[in-house]
Amino acid sequence: MSDVSQSIQPAPQVIPRSEHNISRADISKNALKVLYRLKDAGYQAFLVGGSVRDLLLGRHPKDFDVATDAHPEDVRALFGNCRLIGRRFRLAHVRFGREIIEVATFRGLGQEEQGSGHREISAETGRLISDNVYGSIEEDVWRRDFTANSLYYNIADYSVWDFTGGGADVQARRLRLIGDPETRFREDPVRMLRAARFAAKLEFAIEDGCAALVPRLAHLVDGVPAARLFEEFLKLFQTGHALASYRQLRRLGLFEHLFPPTARWLGPGGDARERFLEEALANTDARIAEDRPVTPMFLLGVFLWGPVADRAEALGRDGMTDFQALAVAAADITREQTERLAVPRRYSIPMREMLQLQSRFDKTRGARALAFIESKRFRAAYDLLVLRARVGNADPELAHWWTTLQQLPPEQQRHELGLDRPGAQGRRRRRGPRRGGAPREAAATDQHQGG
Repeated sequence: MSDVSQSIQPAPQVIPRSEHNISRADISKNALKVLYRLKDAGYQAFLVGGSVRDLLLGRHPKDFDVATDAHPEDVRALFGNCRLIGRRFRLAHVRFGREIIEVATFRGLGQEEQGSGHREISAETGRLISDNVYGSIEEDVWRRDFTANSLYYNIADYSVWDFTGGGADVQARRLRLIGDPETRFREDPVRMLRAARFAAKLEFAIEDGCAALVPRLAHLVDGVPAARLFEEFLKLFQTGHALASYRQLRRLGLFEHLFPPTARWLGPGGDARERFLEEALANTDARIAEDRPVTPMFLLGVFLWGPVADRAEALGRDGMTDFQALAVAAADITREQTERLAVPRRYSIPMREMLQLQSRFDKTRGARALAFIESKRFRAAYDLLVLRARVGNADPELAHWWTTLQQLPPEQQRHELGLDRPGAQGRRRRRGPRRGGAPREAAATDQHQGG
């Protein structure tokens, strides 16, 4: 058995129903169906992880995960609406319409020091590479990351099983790793990002020893696959606690490993630049709280705007037009960023266009200005302009002018743009790229985030 399990007593504290506040009325009906069917088939069945933690905190979890001694093939045999996923560790997904209940078989500890045909750990980094060892609940608990996430709700008698002191940590609002923190971070560096996210989301304090390690080990995040880091980006910044997550990442020295160009642009200090990002993050949180749509495209663009603008300014000194310089700069910085976060093209392409369109706001006359305001990409670009103006990064009067223009009826818009003058409508619009090869603006989507 690994040193993780040896450091904590193996027997759980069983908290009976009368001593905790979890009610089945607050648990998804579909999760209850899965739990009861597993129990009735003779298997152990527990609600586990974040949902148990949130229920104890009086929150309303959206996702419910189940842990069981049934193997994935056993779960599939019980549920016709089940499919098996995962290469590193097989999981069962039981689908009820749009809701998916994830069912995981108890994980075993394996023989880490001897190696295993199912479990592989890198000797160089200590990182867990593959993991498909099944075990018991007594082993499974030591494979979880934080004590607050290692609580099990037993559907057999509605008790909570606590092996790690997680119940006390939840009450104390404390985030503590199970086992040796350095070993656990090296095993999976994403745990450092998860620590930042949970601290932000739950308003928990990270245990001092754990927090002190993160800046020293933050470089390990560089070795995490870019696709997985993009998934973590979405959890950090698109779930209602973006501003708090950003502050945790900055405090722990992790942000520079997610957004290297932005970290360089921010430098060691710079209140105006910090304020620009924090304004956008607070706006994103407010939209989510109001159940309004957000898109990763906009926030990614906010993070990259500073580096892109600086790069474009340098290119402009070499003779490029503003639009050309922004287009080239946006492509260069996006290329560097996507080496760290695997941003899907459905976000990266409109993001680049939103950034390069900032130069179009200086053109306040003519048919091109009218075509711009009628384009689908306009709204996202306008939202960025308003954000920039709010923190002194763009002319507030220019942002006000475009705001007012949108509120005018079409005839007055044409007058404001100078299109009601004789001969103004007869000009033929240039098609194709401008001299110098600047790309035309691509067709826009309807994804935007309001300012």
